[in-house]
Amino acid sequence: MRRVAKISAACIATAALALTATACGGTSSDNKSSGSSDSGKKGGVKIGLAFDVGGRGDHSFNDSAARGADKAKKEFGGDLKELTAKTSDTEADREQRLSDLADAGYNPIIGVGYAYATSMTKVSAKYPKTTFGIVDSVVNAKNTDSIVFTEEQGSYLAGVAAALKTKKDHVGFIGGVDVPLIKKFEAGYVQGVKATNPKIKVDVQYLSHGSDTSGFASPDKGKEAAQGMLDKGADVVYSAAGSSGNGAIEAVSGTKGAWAIGVDSDQYNIPGLAKYKSSILTSVVKNVDIGVYDLIQSVKDGSPKTGTNTYALKDGGVSLATSGGYIDDIKAKLDAAKQEIASGKVKVKTTP
Repeated sequence: MRRVAKISAACIATAALALTATACGGTSSDNKSSGSSDSGKKGGVKIGLAFDVGGRGDHSFNDSAARGADKAKKEFGGDLKELTAKTSDTEADREQRLSDLADAGYNPIIGVGYAYATSMTKVSAKYPKTTFGIVDSVVNAKNTDSIVFTEEQGSYLAGVAAALKTKKDHVGFIGGVDVPLIKKFEAGYVQGVKATNPKIKVDVQYLSHGSDTSGFASPDKGKEAAQGMLDKGADVVYSAAGSSGNGAIEAVSGTKGAWAIGVDSDQYNIPGLAKYKSSILTSVVKNVDIGVYDLIQSVKDGSPKTGTNTYALKDGGVSLATSGGYIDDIKAKLDAAKQEIASGKVKVKTTP
């Protein structure tokens, strides 16, 4: 069963407000359990979150998922159990993490990141009465909600912004891990840059490859990569690299006239990045919180979402943050590009 999510204006507004808050499983020693004084509230839910590497506090991808779970817990009552991945995880580790949550009665159980696809396929079959959710991948199971986004569309807009803001006709892209998902970010960004000004040079660098997910949780690597691009003349750097992107933002902040473009959360408004906010041009916001909240609400209401639910640019599933006002002067051109994508006039690539 395949279904496309319809995102209400109210949900989008709620998510926008939520972006002001601090926003890809491991052993039992890594567990974080969040109890609730209203756990006895009628209709409460038991939410299981299996974070990607970096976990809560990455200021990016995982934090966006956490916002959705936090909002649902606050509204519906119940419990929230969090487990966080390690860069050394094996498939057996991920399978065990999901199984532990299912055995403990958590429902829904949400895998935050594409790395959970194989393990969730196996575990969801063993627990047919439990609803599972996965962010950024598709699991073809009757009891699973595949929450996916058109990252390439938001990244296209980031490319347009970068092209309009660069003074050196030289920009950069940093990907956390060289995998198809992050290639979507690269593809959209480069296309947006080139569509705006084909003469602009775009540097591309990945921090890790294949099953090595350290590129999503290595701020030092992100900082080094960004500094290398700045030293070579780039003055706008977009990172799709989880918490590694925090290091890239730090590097950019030390270079006068350079801009960083954030990802997943509105990083201008993240308290942990406040000292760098004057260098954050914009962020490609991926509303993982909306997808997570929608799934939890559906379970609470007794009609669990399943199938593939796509959150697209035209529905507000992805967007370009305007915090700081740094892209206000190019708003008309960004709006025109957004409309071209929404109308289908511009087809954004998903591979470089």
